[in-house]
Amino acid sequence: MTPTLAQLRYLVAVADCRSITGAAASVFVAQSALSRAVQAMERDLGVELLARRGRGVDLTPEGSRVVRLARTVLNAVEAIDDIGTGHGDAVRTTLVLVATPTLALDLAAELVPSFTRRHPGVDVRVLQRDSREALVQELTGGSAELALVDLPIDQELSTHHVQEREVVLISPIGSRLPDPMPFRLLDGLPMVLPCPGTGRRTEMEAMFSCLGVRPEPRLEVDERLAWVTGVTDGRGSLIWYRDVVSRAFGTRAEIRSFTPPLLRPVGIAHTRRPLGRTARAFIAHALHKAPVREPAP
Repeated sequence: MTPTLAQLRYLVAVADCRSITGAAASVFVAQSALSRAVQAMERDLGVELLARRGRGVDLTPEGSRVVRLARTVLNAVEAIDDIGTGHGDAVRTTLVLVATPTLALDLAAELVPSFTRRHPGVDVRVLQRDSREALVQELTGGSAELALVDLPIDQELSTHHVQEREVVLISPIGSRLPDPMPFRLLDGLPMVLPCPGTGRRTEMEAMFSCLGVRPEPRLEVDERLAWVTGVTDGRGSLIWYRDVVSRAFGTRAEIRSFTPPLLRPVGIAHTRRPLGRTARAFIAHALHKAPVREPAP
């Protein structure tokens, strides 16, 4: 029996989320219904598609093959839909994304142009907000449909993991620090930090607490330009994403990986209400097209 489009979508969601629970939330169906649909497809095909492991799942070799074919089928169906909506003087649609300035300049700059080339009838607007709290407000208030955000985030939102990004230490030229940098040497290190009480500072404080270190705040500010000048003026070191550093600092700072490497997941978040077709298409595009970030050697 030929799998249905719904079954193919469910299987692709499982492949993207690596869990039945996450997949069910991403496609807005009950977990039991998704599980039954995938199990029915396994029975019909006579092969095992998923290998259950604890609370997660992995694709079997047969499952990986079916997912590749399923993506091709679903992309073709979406392209056929676009012919209907894009014919003649069709009404253009707008998708509103919200992101922090860093992700707007980086990840959105990679994903939006390739998405609009594939979907020329869609205008994508990217709102920039300085905090994760503001991103959540834009989503829950309905001003934006999707957010590009560091994970994890508010548990009331649905999320889709897109990539891992390396977090590095950026220090003034001439800093006598090893490379890679052991976390223990953050203790007492002069640093440029976000302002106390902000979401990002709270996350950093939690990380420092887990590592058992207490850096010395030398500059506390939320403006990213001030972060750059704080480092280049020799005020202290900064923790930021490697893929942003070369554009922001050039050769005016020293960049060190941590040991072990510090990786931060980045993804797409949205409310749990059903998404429009354009938003679903953007998520599928991001999951399929986003480049994989690897720690520097």
